[in-house]
Amino acid sequence: MRAVLAVLVCVGLVGCSAARASVPGGDVVVVGVKADQPGLGFREGGVFRGFEVDVGTYIARHMGASRVEFREVRSDDRERKLNRHQVDLVLASYSITPDRAKLVTFGGPYYVAHQDVMVRRGETRIRGVRDLAGRRMCQASGSVSTERVVKGLSIPARLVPGSSYSDCVAKLRGGVVDAVSTGDLVLAGFAAEDLEIVNAPFTDERYGVGLRKGDVDECEAVNRALTTMYQDGTAGQLLRKWFGKSGIELVEEVPQFEGCS
Repeated sequence: MRAVLAVLVCVGLVGCSAARASVPGGDVVVVGVKADQPGLGFREGGVFRGFEVDVGTYIARHMGASRVEFREVRSDDRERKLNRHQVDLVLASYSITPDRAKLVTFGGPYYVAHQDVMVRRGETRIRGVRDLAGRRMCQASGSVSTERVVKGLSIPARLVPGSSYSDCVAKLRGGVVDAVSTGDLVLAGFAAEDLEIVNAPFTDERYGVGLRKGDVDECEAVNRALTTMYQDGTAGQLLRKWFGKSGIELVEEVPQFEGCS
């Protein structure tokens, strides 16, 4: 990982502490996060905030970084920004899949979310994933969540493209689509008086830390940091901080790691 000019960021982090591991090549870690996913990663007043921002800072500090910089990534450019050395780590609701694991090395997962469905409040026709048959479902660019519905479960939803999940939520509010389906942590950040999660989870979403392919040493350092984060109680504090009022069931035990390769 390379050193670049950066500003120290430790935004709202619980358990931000001195690092003991080393970061090869420099003391700055650049973390790619979303800028438009409330609760996970969003930019407000020029500052990145959210669960993944706090987790990214915790990991970077435990890997030896004295400074942390955040840069925006989208679902459709995460691999490109990693491979072009624009970011060192990616924490951006990055579900671990076999196809993605061919392109990047994954640390973690740092959380196992569960795919669910969000609808407009008062919607009675959609109470589970099977009810999406024939309904208009938003397909966020670069996401694999809709594939799990249409291909994995063979449910013939009518896909409507969206540039991001914030765009999909705007389309849901505007009546352009009937539902948005992805991990419950993503949906929880968008839940509001006019929107609701149906609370009928149907798959696991293993959110991993993306690294450049072959960065095995860094991956193992990420996993050590995540283990500590759960064992010292920081993970539970951060989950409750960002999602405690959402109504979804939060898991505070260390996830089973994928293994670094």
